[in-house]
Amino acid sequence: MADWWLESAAAVHRSFIAGERSASEIVDGVLDRIAVHDPILGAFLEVAADRARASARQLDRRRLAGEQLGPLAGVPVALKDNLATDGLRTTAGSALLANWLPPYSATVVRRLEVADALIIGKTNLDEFAMGSSTEHSAFQRTNNPYDADLVPGGSSGGSAAAVAAGLVPLALGSETGGSVRQPAAYCGVVGLKPTYGRVSRYGLIAFASSLDQVGPLGRTVGDVADVLRVIAGADPEDPSTCLEPVPDYRAALGGGVQGWRVAMPEELQKGADAKLQARAEQAFSALVAAGARPVSVCLPHLEAALATYYVIAPAEASSNLSRFDGVRFGVRQGGDRELADMYSQTRGRGFGPEVKRRIMIGTYALSAGYVDAFYVQAQRLRQLLAEDFAAAFSMADILVTPTTPSLPFRFGAHDHDPLAMYANDALTLPANLVGVPAISVPAGLTAGLPVGIQLMAPAFAERALLQAAQVVEDHFGPAAAITPRRGGGQP
Repeated sequence: MADWWLESAAAVHRSFIAGERSASEIVDGVLDRIAVHDPILGAFLEVAADRARASARQLDRRRLAGEQLGPLAGVPVALKDNLATDGLRTTAGSALLANWLPPYSATVVRRLEVADALIIGKTNLDEFAMGSSTEHSAFQRTNNPYDADLVPGGSSGGSAAAVAAGLVPLALGSETGGSVRQPAAYCGVVGLKPTYGRVSRYGLIAFASSLDQVGPLGRTVGDVADVLRVIAGADPEDPSTCLEPVPDYRAALGGGVQGWRVAMPEELQKGADAKLQARAEQAFSALVAAGARPVSVCLPHLEAALATYYVIAPAEASSNLSRFDGVRFGVRQGGDRELADMYSQTRGRGFGPEVKRRIMIGTYALSAGYVDAFYVQAQRLRQLLAEDFAAAFSMADILVTPTTPSLPFRFGAHDHDPLAMYANDALTLPANLVGVPAISVPAGLTAGLPVGIQLMAPAFAERALLQAAQVVEDHFGPAAAITPRRGGGQP
């Protein structure tokens, strides 16, 4: 059991099914490793030890009784703390929801439990998923496992860091503009954003409803494929989900890319560090060496994507977060005062600075006299971007880019320059705006820090996306768990 955390989720599952280790042993190993390393990392907001142990005991009894077990039986999974979980505090990283116990679980959480995954706890995030560094949580910061002085990315930084450090083999995150893929790149793990509508958003605390999507993080492409098959599919609780059938994603992984068309759009390389561009070119070359044909595509309106996103996302956040007023949701402040004053006190004290900034931007963009100039215009640009990507995918099956413009940065580096922080999403947010699937795959280290390669595919082409991602993973090698390091790279 000493090195269980070096294994893939698939290997943990196989060892449990074969009776080589019990679910209780697996859970105890996870909890022991969390106890040792999470004080350095800060990945978890809550560790559900009693719940996990009870689930493990029940799973052990079922295995001994010869019952049929689910595809993730025995595999520990962490949940980003904006996924409602019955019986577990769900805070979205905000003081406003510090003590909220949901009376229900998100669809993706229920599907994991039906698949016999073992829920270990809730991971840290930027408040209401608004951030790219996981330093905007109301409760704690999460450190990059490679160097505790550096950010793990965000907003799913807790989930990415927990997987990278071997605290769990799998985790769920969510993203609105890259919050699964960007921390996956910064922490050296695999992170997938499915097609919009491929995975239910029911029970996900909404940030921007037309952009949000739940996605898995793991150390191998195969592990992420297994989770996607479990959580994907139509859900009557979420009318935005699609009736597209869910294939066996893992079965496609060995198929290669012979005869496929791959492209590196110039517009999706701009602003990226030269070392990261070079690593993306290596991934592109690996796909070509595996039989893919290089082609050229153009995304003429991509320059407007960042501005478009930062009008639409705050506008939808302004609407979605109006429910957190101390009456419907949220820790009430100033309860003996006038209603308007109570709203003001609750939201003023409960929301952090970044959330307030985005609510104000969104409210302004939706206000009378400005909605046409900002929000409506942004939606028009979004349509043009969708047309650009549709044209690109008529000529290419896979697009290749760096996942991030830069390597992980130091905490506080962008405190006085929010635009520089927002620019960290420049290469990931286009996939959210147009709703297509995208994945970040580890591509080794540079300067001792992880590099991520992003692949993008047409809507509902996750099977092809994962197939191409497997080729890239085979070229660079799968991610290995790392023991979290203190600042300056010191153990």
